[in-house]
Amino acid sequence: MITIYHNAKCRKSRSGLEFLKSKGLSPEVIEYIREGISPGEIKELVKMLGITPFELVRVQEEYFKENLKGKNISDEEWFKILSENPRLIRRPVVVNNGKAVLADPPEIAAKLF
Repeated sequence: MITIYHNAKCRKSRSGLEFLKSKGLSPEVIEYIREGISPGEIKELVKMLGITPFELVRVQEEYFKENLKGKNISDEEWFKILSENPRLIRRPVVVNNGKAVLADPPEIAAKLF
């Protein structure tokens, strides 16, 4: 089952979802900003992506610039921060069979199927 962590207000996320659908897929859509996402879920995504928690952060967000930029933040702290501020999570994240990609551009998701 393909899953997409999706923000309907984000152009890149909408493009990712449309790409999956154009391939005949019906992904499970997780609207993590509206539904919430736990630190544990973020930790698992980071593990599947093979990146550090900081690499999942949208550094162009105002909240990041005003509150987090330049601070020494541990991985465990990032999991909590991203859970409490899900808009900071880069998107879309597409997951399939224990592997994940940041689908920007959307075609990167094709690596998973």
